Amino acid sequence: MRNQKNEKVVLQNDLFDIKLDYAELRKAVMVLRAVNHKLRQRVIDALEEHKIMTVTDIYIKLRLEQSVASQHLAILRRAGVVKTDRQGKFIYYSLDEDRMIQISRLVEELVE
Repeated sequence: MRNQKNEKVVLQNDLFDIKLDYAELRKAVMVLRAVNHKLRQRVIDALEEHKIMTVTDIYIKLRLEQSVASQHLAILRRAGVVKTDRQGKFIYYSLDEDRMIQISRLVEELVE
């Protein structure tokens, strides 16, 4: 595969062809890599339990350094897994429920 943004890739086997959009494939890989990390899974679990948390809430609950929590939250934010809401000097994090459903469906399709 080449790194061209608009490239279409076709995977062939004996039964059928699978057409893939390279840009969409890269996005899917980024999302799957973001959620396939033990610490980020713990962050997701904490957000599922508490619904909305600040970075301080997260690093205290998970016993992390603030910088580590912030780095992992940034990865989850870029992947669209978490949403942010700024209220004054605080940023509140929550799960993007629609995105989590999309990720679950993607994983189910890949497993089939």
